[in-house]
Amino acid sequence: MERQRTIEKEVSLSGKGIHTASRVNIKFKPAEENTGIVFIRTDLKDKPSIKAEVNSLFIPLSGRRHTSVGNETANIQTIEHLMAVLCGLGIDNIYIEIDGNEIPAMDGSGKDFYDTLLKAGIKEQSEKKQYYAIREPIIIEENDATLAVFPAEVFKISYTLDYKHPLIKTQFLSLEINEQNFRDELVSARTFCLEEEAKSVLDLGLGKGADYSNTLVVGKDGVINNTLRFEDEFVRHKILDLIGDLYLLGLPIKGHFIGLRSGHSLNLKMLNRIKLQKERYLGAGVIAKDVSNLSEGQLDRQQIMEILPHRDPFLFVDKILKLEKGKYALGVKYLTNDDYFFKGHFPGRPIMPGVLIIEAMAQVGGVMMLSLPENRGKLAYFLACNDAKFRKTVLPGDELILEVETLKLKSKTGSVKATAYVQGKVVAEAELVFALVES
Repeated sequence: MERQRTIEKEVSLSGKGIHTASRVNIKFKPAEENTGIVFIRTDLKDKPSIKAEVNSLFIPLSGRRHTSVGNETANIQTIEHLMAVLCGLGIDNIYIEIDGNEIPAMDGSGKDFYDTLLKAGIKEQSEKKQYYAIREPIIIEENDATLAVFPAEVFKISYTLDYKHPLIKTQFLSLEINEQNFRDELVSARTFCLEEEAKSVLDLGLGKGADYSNTLVVGKDGVINNTLRFEDEFVRHKILDLIGDLYLLGLPIKGHFIGLRSGHSLNLKMLNRIKLQKERYLGAGVIAKDVSNLSEGQLDRQQIMEILPHRDPFLFVDKILKLEKGKYALGVKYLTNDDYFFKGHFPGRPIMPGVLIIEAMAQVGGVMMLSLPENRGKLAYFLACNDAKFRKTVLPGDELILEVETLKLKSKTGSVKATAYVQGKVVAEAELVFALVES
């Protein structure tokens, strides 16, 4: 029987963030069974803790060339390489104290984290290690990128990197992800960037700490001021990133992942789809029966169903990312080819019906209003939709962000301003009016 793992003793390292350029210090400390991976921001008041899991994803930063957890006041950026190392070493429980908001880049790979944690010693614990085995295929497409997973007895990744660059070209690697392969084939693969992309990355406010020592910069004649560790180091690093993002499920996965040109954005959509599948088959664990005291925070799908009466196939909110009771809510719907309405709307050219976008926004509005203590037990009936505008089509693979703000809220009626986004662009907006009645 495999058992959970932590580290034997405290160890530390320092470095600068690749995106913020801030210098930070990290301490790794042993943690008890079933703790999980917990970051602690020692530079902030009260030293807030952030658990590294899918429910803690910090959406405004995640997907833009890196992955982050936390919220607006306390977050940790660029965690993917460290998360991959924790997965590769089989570490389930650990405290990570950090005095800044970004994991240091080190040499652009996971090697320094790996070597540091090995020095701490890996300790087996008494509790049994848990896995999630993929039960049914999931396929996600985004522009010209695809990421799929199929049931398997092991954790395996087959990845195709396809760049229109004479040095990178098309690279393919297929590996079972175990401790030996991770150590020998993946942990030292470094992050990379095309020389022609550098300016656009900086324009996004990213890459401020990048240099030739922590990033493989690929020019027209080859890697600049550096040498490759593997002929196909680029595809190996893509696999490293994917391992780190997937470990945010909170436990290791058994399944065969097949990727084509995918990156953090698609990885995190896959992560959320696996989370939903896990909840469907295994349940979501502890369900909050009473969220009436919640002032702001996140809700998962099970908690949403404690507030709304909607159920599949007519529940169009997968997660509430932020909630201020009676004032504001931000939700998300992860769209896939499997969503039933795409089959008939339209065959060969699937588009989410506008009426369902409105319904999704209304459901987020319902969660916001019904979370108030005085509205618990009531139903929110949709009365009117005013000034609705549809600006862009919504397609399979899109991450539909749903934002609602209260305009008026009385004991029996309420109205909200609702806006839907895909990749930061408005796709629909409307003013929605509700009646609040006793159930």
